[in-house]
Amino acid sequence: MPANLTPQYLEAEKRYKQATTAREKIEALEEMLSTIPKHKGTEKLQADLKTRLSKARQESQKSKGSGGSKRDLLEVVEREGAGQVALLGAANAGKSSLLAAMTKATPEIAEYPYTTHVPLPGMMPYENIKIQLVDLPAITQDFWQPRYSGIIRNADAALLLADLASPDMLDQIETIFHLLRDSKIELASQDTPRDGSTSVIWRKTLLVATKADLDPTEENLSILKEFYGSQFETFPISSRTGQGIEPLKRRIFQILNILRVFSKPPGKKADPNDPFVLKRGSTVLDAAALIHKDFAEKLKFARIWGSEKFEGQMVHRDHVLEDGDIIEFHL
Repeated sequence: MPANLTPQYLEAEKRYKQATTAREKIEALEEMLSTIPKHKGTEKLQADLKTRLSKARQESQKSKGSGGSKRDLLEVVEREGAGQVALLGAANAGKSSLLAAMTKATPEIAEYPYTTHVPLPGMMPYENIKIQLVDLPAITQDFWQPRYSGIIRNADAALLLADLASPDMLDQIETIFHLLRDSKIELASQDTPRDGSTSVIWRKTLLVATKADLDPTEENLSILKEFYGSQFETFPISSRTGQGIEPLKRRIFQILNILRVFSKPPGKKADPNDPFVLKRGSTVLDAAALIHKDFAEKLKFARIWGSEKFEGQMVHRDHVLEDGDIIEFHL
């Protein structure tokens, strides 16, 4: 099966070959991993990239331990759960409060700005899976550290937080756009580049309007939507009252473009609390390969419960799965 490598991947590969520091290698490898097509034809290449990334991170840690330059270090957060979402915002925009409201993480929360000094992950439960949220330090002209851009590049999506209680809300957002563009990152409603650029990462983003309880007339929310409503989906929320939290969780799951399937042995029931997570568009064969290599090699057909016209319908290896499908593999 041909790899069909994307222009973004090839550009990142070029930067990897030209890299002279561990930081540069990690940044390029993470972009290669995030842009490589995910199918059977690239499995070996994906494994090789993960090995090289692991070695580069070890080099980075050795450099840190030996007093190497901080500019050569790139912050990374190991991925967990069904997806990784980066929380972006200005100082005191409510990132830590949102993380605490949506996960069991316990970040330091205070009325004064810059209380988050390092990336802090937390696991957000959604039905029968968990999604990793990463609270990043404030993105401001005086505080932002470009080494954190690797986390955004490696994430599956981002939440851009806008503080409805701040008179500088619009300026703060424009500053974030400007600083991320310096790191060749664009925030948009979709991942696909609109200008044909091969060196820029486009990260799918939701606009989260925080502190909605402090904007009772929705005047600032209207202003926010006027400027950015055509560019992003906007979700007004309040971490203090819980307003909008559940709809936001549901939309985060949706933009990750994933589905959950369940495997069941013949004659037995599937465990509803133990799904396998795949990208939308995945097939029965993809699910079999995820469970075990032998399944994919020996698979003859499968039976599906969930999305078909009748329960237990027989399907072939190339059948496209839907969220919630239960699969019974026959070897």
